[in-house]
Amino acid sequence: MIASRVTERADRAVLLLEAGPDYPDIAALPSDLRDGRRNSMRMHDWGFTHRPTREQVLFAFPRGKVVGGSSAVNTCIALRGQPYDYDEWAARGLPEWSWKDCLPAFKRLENDLDFDNEWHGKGGPLPIRRHTKGELAPWQAAFLEACGALGYAPCADTNDPTTTGYGPHAMNKVDGRRISAAEAYLTREVRARSNLRIEPGTVVRRVLLRNRRVFGLEVEARGEVRTVPARNVVLSAGAIATPGILLRSGIGPRRDVERIGVELVMDLPAVGARLLDHPGFAIFFRPKRGIQSFDHALIQTVLRLTSAGSECPNDLQIQAGSFVPFPRFTLPLVSLMCCIGKPRGHGRLVWNDARTSSRPTIASDLLGDSADRARAADAIALMWRFAQTPPLASLGTLAWPFRFRLTSRDAILAYAGKICGSGYHPSGTVPMGAEGAADAAVDGRGRVRGIEGLYVADASIMPTIPSANTNLPTLMIGERFGEWLRSV
Repeated sequence: MIASRVTERADRAVLLLEAGPDYPDIAALPSDLRDGRRNSMRMHDWGFTHRPTREQVLFAFPRGKVVGGSSAVNTCIALRGQPYDYDEWAARGLPEWSWKDCLPAFKRLENDLDFDNEWHGKGGPLPIRRHTKGELAPWQAAFLEACGALGYAPCADTNDPTTTGYGPHAMNKVDGRRISAAEAYLTREVRARSNLRIEPGTVVRRVLLRNRRVFGLEVEARGEVRTVPARNVVLSAGAIATPGILLRSGIGPRRDVERIGVELVMDLPAVGARLLDHPGFAIFFRPKRGIQSFDHALIQTVLRLTSAGSECPNDLQIQAGSFVPFPRFTLPLVSLMCCIGKPRGHGRLVWNDARTSSRPTIASDLLGDSADRARAADAIALMWRFAQTPPLASLGTLAWPFRFRLTSRDAILAYAGKICGSGYHPSGTVPMGAEGAADAAVDGRGRVRGIEGLYVADASIMPTIPSANTNLPTLMIGERFGEWLRSV
């Protein structure tokens, strides 16, 4: 997105580096990237693993390794979050990140195919639409019936900040096809610009600095290491990989930089110190014959509601899952899933050496905060209540966890840590903040503190996690940075 927007100026030259492959011919896009019905979890993946809670073993942590990043492999959910998510950022000394300031970028990036009003954009690069009633899988349709049976309000547009309740998800897919940021922004016309060059299969080893000023990058491609000169570098490698590039460049907490054997350039304690993510939970059901199909879309619908005692409206999502995906196989089950939008706890990233091939230790620690665990118990109990409604109970029977795990609050609290997983929304590992803020690594325009010419523009700069999926909020960040960096 940044490459596309900056090269709108003919006097700005951009080199876009990507560790994974590039697919300039959309007609030749691999099936896993084209299929928006499910995540791509293996073919274009970094191979990260994480431990969701202290009570669990390692699980896969999918991240996109391809031009377009995780927008090219995800579930295509296009939720913006709530106005308070961004006003919360503004209140932390970041006045340019209020809801009022972010809304124009949300509207500018989208072409909403269903709504045309004060909340939506028309003609933007990214198409957004919602599944119609006739397109819903049986389990998805039954979930919406269950929401109505329990008294929740219908909601036609989950990106209208005045609404709540249940309805179809806003999604960046059309006729089942995922539309990634790469496809939306790197069109044939954009790729034809003489001031844009794209180099896939290129791993960034480190940013090269002289007197705390960027002068280039050290990269590796096809087994060869070379230097790329540059006056300005923008890191958009994501909340997991961006901190690693910074550490290898000598930027980060002194103890972490020195532990991996790199000379310290800038001591920034906030780099990698707080990994934010949404705790997620699921219960699984054996569907009746004819209800489940692997040709169905994984997710089509959502209920947004407010957690008990929460001051943050719509901070909880419950969704139906049409099948159960794992990286190497798919189970013939259906599910109910929930996601806690405003968790208090956080995890941490740890690198043990400076090799670009090394993977960090991702300690998500999703229920390390007692308030998060209590909110999780409420959400799981609510999912079990949903499961017993006639629309859902008539289509599937509980498969896991065992019923006795769900019959009392104490049982749910005791077991919550064993069924908790990631929402796959890592963020906050290179947080932005006001000048001098001890918990910030970059300023409100992504400039790395103490380093000239180095920017970070991805989900890692989020100082707090939005209450909804981070796909669209991250794209909004890219749209805004593209606008700002045109003038650098």
